[in-house]
Amino acid sequence: MSETRIVDRTDAAILLALDTAPLATTTALSDELGFARNTVQSRQRRLESDGSLAPPSSRLRLDALGYQLLAFVSIQISQGELDPTVAALSTIPEVLELHAVTGDADLIARVVAVDPEDLHRVTRQIVSSYGVMRTSTSLAARELIPHRMGPLLERYLEP
Repeated sequence: MSETRIVDRTDAAILLALDTAPLATTTALSDELGFARNTVQSRQRRLESDGSLAPPSSRLRLDALGYQLLAFVSIQISQGELDPTVAALSTIPEVLELHAVTGDADLIARVVAVDPEDLHRVTRQIVSSYGVMRTSTSLAARELIPHRMGPLLERYLEP
């Protein structure tokens, strides 16, 4: 994957339009935005190839896969064991994201589970992973603001 670049006003307009209508054709986007078809097509290709776009699976709602619980697991790891610990945690399919953080924990994982028993299984897997010393799990009670990019993209369209 190439280095991600900063989007410009044209990219932002295309991305916002795709956010509203993800299956829109190049021609439909061209007509809607007033850009040449070749401009839309080349920009889309570049955004896909340079790493600016996440995989389409990131749009999938977790409950459509049967995962009803979302949790955030704070993880403390052994000093100097970051790479092997990340490698071990990446083998757990229910660990959707993993971030290095500041504060009391070293890592925070976004984790899904089918039910409380399944969450217990997943957290046991995390705790038994290489380099993990201690965890703390917070269950997400309700999503208040879903993952979104629209407001950030709209900033690029402001005069």
